[in-house]
Amino acid sequence: MNHKPNISAAHSRRHFLATSSMGIGSVALSWLLNQEQLQAKTPVVRPELEKKHFDLKLKPTHHAPKAKAMISMFMQGGPSHLDMFDPKPMLQKYDGKKFPGDIKYDNAAQASSKVLGSPWKFSKHGECGTELSELLPGLGEVVDDIVLMRSMHTGVNNHGQSIYAMHSGRILPGRPTLGSWLTYGLGCESENLPAYIAMVDPGGAPVLGVDNWTNGWLPSLYQGTVIRPKEPRILNLNAPPHLSGKAQEKYLDFLGQLNQRHLNQHPGEDDLSARIASYELAAKMQTAATEALDLSQETKATQAMYGIDVPESAEFGKRCLISRRLIERGVRFVQIMTGNQHWDHHTSMRTSLPRTCKRVDVPSAGLVKDLKQRGLLDETLVHWGGEMGRLPVIQNDAGVAKQGRDHNTYGFTMWLAGGGLKSGMTYGETDDFGHYAVKDKVSHSDYHATLMHLFGLDAERLTFTRNGAEQTLIDGQPCRIVNDIIA
Repeated sequence: MNHKPNISAAHSRRHFLATSSMGIGSVALSWLLNQEQLQAKTPVVRPELEKKHFDLKLKPTHHAPKAKAMISMFMQGGPSHLDMFDPKPMLQKYDGKKFPGDIKYDNAAQASSKVLGSPWKFSKHGECGTELSELLPGLGEVVDDIVLMRSMHTGVNNHGQSIYAMHSGRILPGRPTLGSWLTYGLGCESENLPAYIAMVDPGGAPVLGVDNWTNGWLPSLYQGTVIRPKEPRILNLNAPPHLSGKAQEKYLDFLGQLNQRHLNQHPGEDDLSARIASYELAAKMQTAATEALDLSQETKATQAMYGIDVPESAEFGKRCLISRRLIERGVRFVQIMTGNQHWDHHTSMRTSLPRTCKRVDVPSAGLVKDLKQRGLLDETLVHWGGEMGRLPVIQNDAGVAKQGRDHNTYGFTMWLAGGGLKSGMTYGETDDFGHYAVKDKVSHSDYHATLMHLFGLDAERLTFTRNGAEQTLIDGQPCRIVNDIIA
C-alpha cells in the first residue's frame, strides 16, 4: 500500500524556503558552488577502490586505426636540413656574407654571422619532383612514398630538452616515451616478443641513455627492451647446456609458482607484475627472438637492398632489416638509434656529413622499399629524423675544412612514410634562410597528436592516473592533428 504524506499549505515548499535561515539564497549559493565544482579545471580526486591491472593484451582504439606498428629511425644530434632536405637559394646568394637578420645561436663563442651556402647540389626526384641533396641518392628512389615535413620545431636549442620533447612530449625528464604510450594504449600482437624494442648504436649509447626508451611513470611493463648492436644481440638468451631442456622447464615452473605466491601476497605491485611477465617473456623469446634476429634467412637481394653488402652502411642496414622482421612478427614499436651525436656537425661538416649520410641513407630507403613490396607499409608508420636541424651561418670559421653549423630547433626537417599517410609530398616551409618554420608549423605536440590519431587513439583521451591526476602524452599543451598529410 502506498502512503502519501499530507502536506498542508503551512508546510509547503514555499513556506519552507521563506522561513529557512537564509531563504532562497542558500539554495542559490549551493547551486552556484556545485556549478563551480563541475566547471573546475582540476578534477575531483577519487581514491581507487582496487588496484588496476596492466598487461600487453590488445586494447580497443578510440576510432578505426590506419597504422598498427611504427619504426622510428632517430637521428640524434641534428641532421642539417639545409644540406639535405630544404634547398635555399638565398644561402647560395649570401654565401660568405653577413646574415641579414637575427640569429639564435646556441654556442656564441664559436658563432659567426657569415652565411654558409650548402656545398652540395639539390635536384628534383620522383614523380612528385621533391628536391633533395646529392647526399641522399637512396631517399631519392623512394621520395614518392614519403611525406617530407620541412616545418618542424621544438624551440629549445639544446639536445637534451629537444630530445625529451620529441620522445615524450615535454622538455623535462621522467616522462613516458612515445613507444611506451603506444604499447600502454594498444597492447601487442606478439606474445613471444617484446612490444617495444630499442636498438642502440655500436658507436655508443645515445645522449640521455635509457631516457630515450623509458616508461617514465607508466608501469615498467611498457619500457623499451634493448637489443645490442652486435652479436649476441640479446645477452643470456639461451640457457647454459646443463640447464637446458627439462631442467630449465622445471626450474622456470618452480620460479613461476614462487613469484605468483609472492604476487598474491602483494596485489597491485606493478613492478613485481612486470618482472614476472619479463621472466615469462624471456622463456618464450629463446625461440622467437633467435628466429627473428637471424638475418641468414633473408635473400642476398634483400640484404643488398638495405646496404648490408657495403661496409659503410652494413651495420645500420642490419638494424633496419631486423626492425622489419620484428614488426612483421607483431612487435608494436621499434626504435633505431644512431650513436651519441652522430649528426652534431659543429665542425668539419664537409667530411663528416657525407660520411654519416652514406651510413644511413640506403638502409633507410631500403626499409621503405621492403615494407612496400611486402604489403606492410600501409599499416607500418616509418619515421626518420632527429631533435633539431642546423643554422644557416658558419660555426667554427677557421677555414673551409673546419666549418660547421650550430643547433637550430626553430625550423628543421624530418620525413614519414606509410601508416595511413599521403605520399610524394612536402609539407610546411622555413623562411628564405631556413632558420624559422614559417608556414604550416608542426610542433612536437602536433607530431604526437597526429601519430596517435593514425593509431586510432585520441592523445587527450589516452590517460594514466598519477597521484590522483590524469596524465597524457600531450599534457595539456596546444596541439593539432596535421590532417593535410593524412590519406
